[in-house]
Order: sequence, then C-alpha cells, then structure tokens
Amino acid sequence: MSAPVPGLPSAPLGRTGLTVSRIGFGCAPLGDFFDRLDERQCLDTVAAAHAAGVTLFDVAPHYGNGLAEHRLGTALRGMDRGRVVLSSKVGRYMVPERGAGPARGFAGGLPHRAVFDYSHDGTLRAVEQSLLRLGTDRLDIALIHDVDDWTHGAEGAEARFAEAMAGALPALERLKAEGVVGAIGLGLDDHVFAERFLRAGDFDVLLLAGRYSLLEQPAAATLLPLAAAQGVGVILGGVFNSGILATGAVAGARYNYDPAPEEIMAQVARIEAVCEAHGTPLAVAALHFALGHPAVASVVLGAVHPQEVSRNIAALEAVPPPALWSDLRDAGLIAETAVLPCAGP
Repeated sequence: MSAPVPGLPSAPLGRTGLTVSRIGFGCAPLGDFFDRLDERQCLDTVAAAHAAGVTLFDVAPHYGNGLAEHRLGTALRGMDRGRVVLSSKVGRYMVPERGAGPARGFAGGLPHRAVFDYSHDGTLRAVEQSLLRLGTDRLDIALIHDVDDWTHGAEGAEARFAEAMAGALPALERLKAEGVVGAIGLGLDDHVFAERFLRAGDFDVLLLAGRYSLLEQPAAATLLPLAAAQGVGVILGGVFNSGILATGAVAGARYNYDPAPEEIMAQVARIEAVCEAHGTPLAVAALHFALGHPAVASVVLGAVHPQEVSRNIAALEAVPPPALWSDLRDAGLIAETAVLPCAGP
C-alpha cells in the first residue's frame, strides 16, 4: 500500500487496498504527445509532481511507443517506490523497427512499432516489456487498454473484447496471483465497453477517459453506479476533454484529440459563462466536478512543466461555490444523472 504524503488529499482506490492522491499524474505527455519535449524537463516535471505529494502515476506502452515508460522509469529511480502507485496498460507490445513513425497524436517517440495483442501471451509480453522500460519489478495497477470502436472499428472492437476476456484477463489474474501485478482493470475511453467488461468479469480498477467530465457525462447513468456497487476503484482521465475545458472555447481548442467542432465550442462557451459568473476558472470547475462523484478516487492530469504541476495543485485547493453546480444544472449543462460536488476535494 502506498503511504499518503501530508498536504495532498488522498482516497482509497475501491477494494484494492491502495491509497492514491486525489490528483494523479497522467504520463501521455512524456511520450511527446502533440509536441516533442525536452528530456530534462520531463524528468523535472515528474519529480515536481512526486514532491508535491502526487502518488499515482499512470502510463502506457502506447504513449510514444514506449518513450513515456522509459522517461517515467528514469524519474522513478529517484523516488521512494513505496510512495508510488504505478499504473500501466496492456493490449499493445512493441517491436523495434527502423523508420517506424509515431503513434497518432504523438510528435515523437521510440523507433518501435506497436502490435495490438490482447491474448494471454501477448499480455505477458506487454507486461514484461513495461517492467523493463520502467525499471521496476511490479505494476501496482495493470489495465486493459483501448478496446473501443474508435481504435479498432466496430467489428474489430467486438473481436478485441472477446480476445481480452479470454486472454488478457486470465493473464492478468495469473500475474496478480504471482505478485507481479497488484490490481487489474480497464483503461478505456468508451463507457459502453467499460460497462460490458464490468458485467462480464472481475476487475479492481476502472480508468475512464473523457466520459465523465463537466462537458459530458454519459457514464453517470449506469457505469459509475455499477462500479461503486462492485467496489471497483474509479480513476478519471481526460477530464478536460483533450484540452477544451482547460483552455476554454478559443481558436485551436481540442476536443477528443481533434479540433473542437462548433457545437462543442458553443457548449463550452455556455459553461464558461456560468463559471465566470461565480468567479471560478473553467479548469478549476472541470477538475472539481470530476472529483465530485463519490465513486471517483482520483483524476489523472497531464503536465509538461513543473509550473503546470503547481497549477494543478492550486486548482485542487480552490473550491468552487456550491451555487455554481446548481446554476449549471438549471441551465441544462449538467445531466440529471450526474452527481453535483460537495465542498472540498
């Protein structure tokens, strides 16, 4: 079990026995997500997060075709491993390949080619590679990654779901029994597939990206109540929906990794106007809304500079007025099935 650091709120992660900081560190930027990053800056940013009390670090082989895991592993060697909850994912392994291009959305990365594989042996291979890149002997959390229509197409996603249930899940259960993996779960941005997995198998953790945010809450009706009823620890990613809830409806704002369409820009502008009326920055409201659901233990946020870590901590400490949430709901901007936050993180 990770030891919480005084000064940063923490919460139990479902029935896993793990305690995680309410803000986690999302490592996709370490893989040169959208932009190439300076190596020293990456390491300094991770160190700043750890020093601030962040204990949960979430990464994946997909992020820069292994680059994010390499960078995080380098940073980990300067940390007390007992104060780190390390999460990575399965579903891809890497093959060295000269001239291999970066993954979609990434500006750089390692010269490796990703191979999708949710089989038993493919999962063992993916975990072994992650352990080597991270320089550790165990993963506190291992998540089945990216089973969805967007990644695989409709027919492909159905096949990958079946493959993961028959292969990846038993492999992770084996690794859990051996002590190589602590908790097993799902790392998805599709709430429908997430619910199907929870109803089909026994999982400890759900990391859900983008589907419960201030902008949209499709996970509120049935998925999050199901996770809570099963004792599944919930982590949210993508709570800014790829950036637009951090930047606001400005030119170039991103939604789901692409330029935001007009209807999303208009919706965010309406939300931001209500937030401004209550003196609350949009990003602060977005963070506290996501943390406000009682099933949610932590929210993972990316950062590319130590100053961004400080900004995220400051956002956690800034508590929006309760009237903000009721006004957003009265304006039809928060679903009736969503849970309005209470005071405090």
